[in-house]
Amino acid sequence: MQANVVVIGSLNMDLVARAPRLPREGETLSGESFATVPGGKGANQAVAAARLGARVAMVGCVGDDAYGAQLRTGLEAEGIDCSALAEVADCSSGVALIVVDDNSQNAIVVIPGANGELSASRVEALDAVLQGAQILICQLEIPSLTVAHVLCRGHALGKTVILNPAPASEALPPAWYAWIDYLIPNESEAALLSGLPVDSLESAGAAAAHLRRAGAAKVILTLGERGALFVDDDGARHFPTRAVRAVDTTAAGDTFVGAFAAGLARGFDEAEAIRFGQRAAALSVTRAGAQPSIPHLHELDTPEQP
Repeated sequence: MQANVVVIGSLNMDLVARAPRLPREGETLSGESFATVPGGKGANQAVAAARLGARVAMVGCVGDDAYGAQLRTGLEAEGIDCSALAEVADCSSGVALIVVDDNSQNAIVVIPGANGELSASRVEALDAVLQGAQILICQLEIPSLTVAHVLCRGHALGKTVILNPAPASEALPPAWYAWIDYLIPNESEAALLSGLPVDSLESAGAAAAHLRRAGAAKVILTLGERGALFVDDDGARHFPTRAVRAVDTTAAGDTFVGAFAAGLARGFDEAEAIRFGQRAAALSVTRAGAQPSIPHLHELDTPEQP
């Protein structure tokens, strides 16, 4: 299978506890349930793209443990090409500790494990996988030098390069922006990267415009229940989204990114791909878990392919 979407990123096993509320500092709180769920931003986005019609390959690392085997098996069951997924000896797989409250808000601690072993040199050795792709997707749960290599190489190859700057903890290196075709942050990430508040459509537009001036070709700022803002050379366009009753928001952003990429890969224009991503994300938040919440293509009313 020749993948048209290649995801370079993280794989984690999510250890999910549900509780009435998030614990306060120093507090021991009685929870309601526990589940072990495959996750990680890279793997989530790969699953979303695969379920929504793209041919997908995953580039990443897992540990030589039970979680690593489960993560690989789960992706392969989705039809994702895992030939570029390495098993790292004497290393644990990535793990995310997640608490979800009754309002569907979450708090997450991520232990990178084998994700930290996805070096630029490992990816460089897999250059044929990048060359065969139409779209490359990257996030920030792998080493920054690896992200830089992917963005730069993808741009040099003329691929469509998508960066989901999550989880963002500091400003992006200035050189990165010129390599990015679609920068897809949420509100808090856009605020951190731009240094501007993001608390309204107007302020979101200002932050997105700042990120474009930094060099990103196009910005899609996801705004949760307020939809998304798309900013390019023609200005800003707001895409409202339908209201849903949220159960768990854990993988909503990943679902949007993967669905948007799948839409582009299937020939949708940008507006269609954004709406496609919004429908997928809206459905995902009505379900619990990361990958289990991601919808399949037959569950969406898809636009006609041009």
